[in-house]
Amino acid sequence: MKNIEKPLRIDIVSDVVCPWCVVGYRQLAEALKQTNTEYEIHWHPFELNPNMPSEGQNFREHIAEKYGSTKQESDASRARMTEAGSEVGFEFNFSDDMRMHNTFNLHQLLHWAHQQGRMHELKQALFTAHFTNGRNISDHSVLADIASETGLDRSEALAVLEDQCFAKEVRAAEQHWQQQGIQSVPAVIFNERHLVSGAQGVENFTSILQQLADMPD
Repeated sequence: MKNIEKPLRIDIVSDVVCPWCVVGYRQLAEALKQTNTEYEIHWHPFELNPNMPSEGQNFREHIAEKYGSTKQESDASRARMTEAGSEVGFEFNFSDDMRMHNTFNLHQLLHWAHQQGRMHELKQALFTAHFTNGRNISDHSVLADIASETGLDRSEALAVLEDQCFAKEVRAAEQHWQQQGIQSVPAVIFNERHLVSGAQGVENFTSILQQLADMPD
């Protein structure tokens, strides 16, 4: 890949409870590595379930209500996700007591982490906490623990959650991307011009990166 004067800007609109968001990011990361692309990633909020109650809902019940999926269909979907995750080094541990969560508070925490220069680390830690370790990410104390584990101040993290410090900022960011036509995630925007939706796979992401590199400035 040819050298470019400035790194490739990559905006990713996603939610922490979206399994294809973490798979898609891992696929993209591998493609970036394989193509030796200079890049900078900017994460943005999206809520899969903005009307979800704060205590969350059983994951299988949620999928059945939202998509009308049978247990067999749900099991097949979980198997596909688990295999896709394994291919990019991410471990999904689905269980019958796994829960879907309201993520508005998580996005506020991520907004705060961005100010500390640790948004990316926290985003990855939250993916792992939810999908791999089954931690209760509806619990403020658990979220503060996860923030602390990524090098952030636990008491400050707790205050952000309790005081809803960045509610307006997160709502504004969500509305911005909705106004841009983003209705599903992951949504990956390259150089603020080229939108790619979904987990495309390492091969497709590699092809996309190569096409972008060959475009005239």
